[in-house]
Amino acid sequence: MILQALFGATIIGLSLGVFGSGGSILTVPILMYLLDVPAPLAIASSLAIVAGISFGGSIFNVLKRQVSYRHLIWFGLPGMFGTYFGAWFGSIVGSRVQLFVFVVLMSIAAVFMWRGRKESTSTAVQPLQLLLLEGFVVGVVTGFVGVGGGFLIVPALMFFAGLPMLLATGTSLMIIAMNSSSGFVKYYELYSAQAMIFDWALIGVMVFGGILGSLFGSRLSTLLPKQWLQKGFAVFLLAMSGFVFMRSVYL
Repeated sequence: MILQALFGATIIGLSLGVFGSGGSILTVPILMYLLDVPAPLAIASSLAIVAGISFGGSIFNVLKRQVSYRHLIWFGLPGMFGTYFGAWFGSIVGSRVQLFVFVVLMSIAAVFMWRGRKESTSTAVQPLQLLLLEGFVVGVVTGFVGVGGGFLIVPALMFFAGLPMLLATGTSLMIIAMNSSSGFVKYYELYSAQAMIFDWALIGVMVFGGILGSLFGSRLSTLLPKQWLQKGFAVFLLAMSGFVFMRSVYL
């Protein structure tokens, strides 16, 4: 089990390190199909794992001054409230509905990954109210399906808030850590009351493996043709979304 967890966490970390986002969306399928974690606990545990990996990666971004604290407050804090609410709502509707939404988001992530990212040329800054609303909505999605949401946060910070890609990616990782922590707190509160038991050893192993994988992935990203890797990963995400749909939603 430990070797399987390290293998799965390394894949998540590598994809995060190479692409900057998209890797955390693999956490739920890895927990469910590789490690046999029940769907409700997989969705909840994925938030703890994503939070741990993101906090680890955020340390380096803070040291490099690649975090916009203004956007961390105005986008991240509403996101924490949204994630808390999304986790509560997800526990009510049931895992099958959550996994259906998860499949849709995985398909959207595949499209983003295939198209890649371009620097924003817009200098317009959004009204504060709109930035707050976007942060809340992204947070709801994060809590509801247990994904980090980097593939939604980075484009929002780039194209709507006008941040350059490097700053948007660094800020996004910290926002993911904040949102995921908030969502996990709510899931833990709800599921502990139902006598569900979280596998803390598994979560710890995956956080450790994910951080190591992301560090290695960051180095690897400078050596490999990133454009082709992105397209290959996009195809993989699309295939995985079909597998999750057939295995846990349709049947």
